[in-house]
Amino acid sequence: MDYIVKDDSINQNLSKIEIYRIDKALDLPKYETAQSFGFDFIVREDTIIEKNTLALIPGNVIVKCPKNLALIILPRSSTFRKKSLIFPHSIGLIDGDYCGENDEIMIQVFNLGEKLTIKRGEKIAQGLFIQVATPDFKEITIHDLKKDSRGGFGSTDY
Repeated sequence: MDYIVKDDSINQNLSKIEIYRIDKALDLPKYETAQSFGFDFIVREDTIIEKNTLALIPGNVIVKCPKNLALIILPRSSTFRKKSLIFPHSIGLIDGDYCGENDEIMIQVFNLGEKLTIKRGEKIAQGLFIQVATPDFKEITIHDLKKDSRGGFGSTDY
């Protein structure tokens, strides 16, 4: 039995994502399988990262996000296991207006292991487009809130 539901109506409403590739000798990002939600960023140039150091790895592309989409940058599942790199901000968010001539997507990492070199052409992170809404805010008073609070962190655990 096949449990995967493919809804092409979502994709039909989207135009192609506009992307500028800085180094044309490297491939454009792509979805590796028919069921992949994320695409891999390809490293533009060798990047040496010292132990216990923060680094920015050039992702080789500038992406124009349509108004209804945001691009989030996530680690690949093997990034920490293979490289001892973590994403210090957990995820990266690329806003729709981050698409100027000098707005190359940079992958921010922190090296918890020994000094290493990330090589040009490696896949170091993945991108995921998500639908977003940007509603206006309506300020309310404290009296508009419910009287009983749910609690703080971990409040749903017993």
